[in-house]
Amino acid sequence: MTRLFYQSRLTRPQLARTDGIYMWDVTGKRYIDGSSGAMVSNIGHSNPRVLDAMKRQMETATFGYRLHFQTEASEMLAERAAALAPDGLGRVFFVSGGSEATESAMKLARQYALAQGKAQRYKIISRTPSYHGATLGALSVTGYAPMTAPFDPMMHPMPKIPAPRAYLDGLDADDPATGLYYAQMLEDRILDEGPETVLAFIVEPVGGASTGALVPPVGYMQRIRQICDHYGILLIHDEVMSGGGRTGRFFAADHWEVVPDIICLSKGFGGGYVPLGAVIARDDIVEDVLDSGGFIHGHTYAGNPLACAAGLAVLDEIADAGLTENAAHMGDILKKCLRDLMQKYSLIGDVRGKGLLLAFEFMDRATKVPLPVDIKAFDRLVEIAYGNGLIIYSRRTRGGFSGDHFLVCPPMIVTEAQIEELVALLDQSLAQFMDEVPDSALRSA
Repeated sequence: MTRLFYQSRLTRPQLARTDGIYMWDVTGKRYIDGSSGAMVSNIGHSNPRVLDAMKRQMETATFGYRLHFQTEASEMLAERAAALAPDGLGRVFFVSGGSEATESAMKLARQYALAQGKAQRYKIISRTPSYHGATLGALSVTGYAPMTAPFDPMMHPMPKIPAPRAYLDGLDADDPATGLYYAQMLEDRILDEGPETVLAFIVEPVGGASTGALVPPVGYMQRIRQICDHYGILLIHDEVMSGGGRTGRFFAADHWEVVPDIICLSKGFGGGYVPLGAVIARDDIVEDVLDSGGFIHGHTYAGNPLACAAGLAVLDEIADAGLTENAAHMGDILKKCLRDLMQKYSLIGDVRGKGLLLAFEFMDRATKVPLPVDIKAFDRLVEIAYGNGLIIYSRRTRGGFSGDHFLVCPPMIVTEAQIEELVALLDQSLAQFMDEVPDSALRSA
């Protein structure tokens, strides 16, 4: 019996200790953290450098309210975050997590429009499927019906366009025409809504849980930047999951050399040590908002010195240990292993992602038909893998109601030998799952 409650009555064993990519429960069973928690523990668990930095900060101060004091840790982390961001994005606002980052970015964008005398701009276009956070504001731009539908009456609906899932639409993601095709959906929606009412477009450069590490088609990211510029619309990059080096660049958008107006960052930014996130914005956006009366927004733990000290140590570890480069290299190895499993198991219809933000999806390769919903493959394979000592992460691709995909995203410290160990457990789990699935279900997919 527990007093805690979360999403369901699912129970798990008590955590005893962690080290690197491994976790142990109180019975001594070991697990490979094949998803970095929820794609959070980018530098692995129990990193001595981060723990030492936190201990040193605790000896100085664990809290200094932002309206009362500046702190060395928050000032230094803001400098580092701005230095990592593209030129022109030099102002940083700290938060405690990804949902707060999305909320903060949305409110900053709106207040910038007001400062510009453009009160009619309030609509933020996003994609479906997508996930931008669990708070009501973040849910309003999330395209994932199981999470949003219960709260629809409580939210202001925001316009959506389809995510560029070329693999489902039978299009070639390497053809520039495909990127232009999906980007045109943004321009069409802007025109339908009335360009003068559209405030921003929010997009994950590489998809997270809702699309399973979806990589945009060639030319897509560049074209949506051009469209936003043409209509005076802000471009917000949600790098909550893809940022921090996981894709092989610190920001996933760096793969396409596209510069947004606002960046949302969390998860791997704090590495799972202390809740931490950030909004990084263009200097002129922040200056205009501050000149117009200030940013009407805030969170109690914004810029918490303990969290910022941990974040600084996380960034130091990523840089000094070459973890972004390791994510790119190990990601290539892991992606090849997943594609080898795709050849072994006909049920795997797609493997995708960049660096160590990777996923595979169950479906018939020819027809794109997913497994029957009642099999609950997205849940069952995760449970089998967990029983085998491997943690992976799953969602349903097709609006949240069908289509099973699985994220395989180990910490960026992973070695080739550890990838072999992970893949062996995944192979074992897939074989067990296949033995459970009725032949009729496989034929219908």
